[in-house]
Amino acid sequence: MVLPIKVSEESREPIYHQIETQIQALIVGGQLQPGTPLPSIRVLASNLSCSVITTRRAYHNLENSGFIKTVQGKGTFVREIDTILKEEAKNKVLYDALQKAIEHGIQVGCTKDEIMTIFEEVMKNHFNKN
Repeated sequence: MVLPIKVSEESREPIYHQIETQIQALIVGGQLQPGTPLPSIRVLASNLSCSVITTRRAYHNLENSGFIKTVQGKGTFVREIDTILKEEAKNKVLYDALQKAIEHGIQVGCTKDEIMTIFEEVMKNHFNKN
C-alpha cells in the first residue's frame, strides 16, 4: 500500500512529525479504516526517500498515541480509535494547519485583519462551491 503522504525537507517541521500528522489525518478523516495494514517501516522510508529511523519514530509515536498497532510477524495496522480521541485529533490537525497558515501570513507581512479577510474569503469560496 502506498500512502498519500508528502514530506518536505524545506519545512521547519521534522520529517517524522510530517509523516505522523499526515497518517493521523488519514486515520481521523476515515481514509484509513481500522484494520488497514500500513506499509512496513522500510517500505515507507523508501517511498518517502527518508531514513528508516525517521519512519520508525513516526510509527512509534502513532502507536503510543493509540492510532496504530504493530503485531509481531504480521505488520502494522490502523487501530479502532474512540470518538473522543478521534475528535481531539481532528481538532489538532485543523488547529496546526491554521497555525501554520497564520505563521506564513505573518512571514510575508500580512496584518491580523488581512489574515482574517483572506480566511473568511477562503471559507466562503469553499463552502459556496460544495
